[in-house]
Amino acid sequence: MIDLRQHIAPGAGVWWGQAAAEATPLLDALLDQGIRPGRAFCGVSWHPRLTAELNLVSYGAMGTLRHVRGLDIVPAHYSALPRLFAEGLLPRDVGLVQVSPPDLHGRCSLGIGTDYTADAVRHTRVLLAEINHRMPTTTGSQRIPVDRFAAVIETDRALPGAPDRVSSVSRETVETGAAGQTPTTPDAAIAHHVADLVADGDTIQIGVGALPAAILDGLAGHRDLGFHSGMLTDGVLDLIDKGVLTGGRKDIDRGVAITGQAIGSAGLYDRLAGMRIEFRPASYTHDPAVLSRLRRLVSINSAIEVDRTGQVNAEVAGTRYLGGIGGQADFSGAAVRTGARSIIAVRAKGIVPSLRGPVTTARADVDVVVTEYGAAELRGRSLSERARRLAAIAAPEHRELLTKEDG
Repeated sequence: MIDLRQHIAPGAGVWWGQAAAEATPLLDALLDQGIRPGRAFCGVSWHPRLTAELNLVSYGAMGTLRHVRGLDIVPAHYSALPRLFAEGLLPRDVGLVQVSPPDLHGRCSLGIGTDYTADAVRHTRVLLAEINHRMPTTTGSQRIPVDRFAAVIETDRALPGAPDRVSSVSRETVETGAAGQTPTTPDAAIAHHVADLVADGDTIQIGVGALPAAILDGLAGHRDLGFHSGMLTDGVLDLIDKGVLTGGRKDIDRGVAITGQAIGSAGLYDRLAGMRIEFRPASYTHDPAVLSRLRRLVSINSAIEVDRTGQVNAEVAGTRYLGGIGGQADFSGAAVRTGARSIIAVRAKGIVPSLRGPVTTARADVDVVVTEYGAAELRGRSLSERARRLAAIAAPEHRELLTKEDG
């Protein structure tokens, strides 16, 4: 195994990729060799051994990071991460990357994990690489010459699949009843209402999780949808297979699905090479100038809670940090200003008089809120009208309280 102590000075700032793109063997080596960075940064992590001794910072608390004591959150839009690395406000002395085998020119692809990694690489002095022979070679981002790495290890390990709650729809979620009947579960009902708000030819952005997976499943009857989003899941691939998601009417990147990260099953990862999917850095996928060119952009994001004016909390439930700002505000803002519409999907019990957590997305950046009870159109509505419309789609036991608040 590689001796990382030759490459990571005491107190150095270290970062690594996220989800299935984590360079797990290098991270294991860092832990086994007792190296304690001055600060360490990662996004979504599925690594079971992360500890407070690593001085971890992140843009959110996703995956195993939710259980790391002392995790320090950097509240930032995803679009800001490239600049934070460029300015040294996020640790950038050493980067641990997982890459595909080099091509004939000796260059490696970041595979399924371009996102913030491709931007951080530009500002990192020391790169240590895991060359995984099962990492697919993807297109859309600049490749890294092998001689750019201070040291490498080679592996041939399967990329880890995402937890079921992240990558797929449960049996309960997809149970939509007989033809022509009302969907029989809350997530399926929400998906039904969201589908009514998406027009053929729109370009969609959507997150990950059980509810987004149900929404993707509910879009199966549409035509010529485009895709431009920070993360790509099995549900997106299903729509490509069904001929629903073609990108044929996109204003830019026509015919190509744009993403920064794949999070899903092993089957998803195995099929990416050669598909019309481009993996771009966050400096492209979340760039306001790029998003402003998608005139039919529909952002679809989830929430923990939405208050009676339309403010969104997607980060904290009670006293627990469970998410992050991520790209929600980037895409919601773009959809409101220059795109088609910004949709927030939340289960009805999440409609509350006032937020108990932070404001992830401002109320001015929310066009429609959808629950299992329907869709509340908020665009251009006054605060009092917003409260009445949101009360109408809240959980029945909460509606009286929300109405009283209005009076």
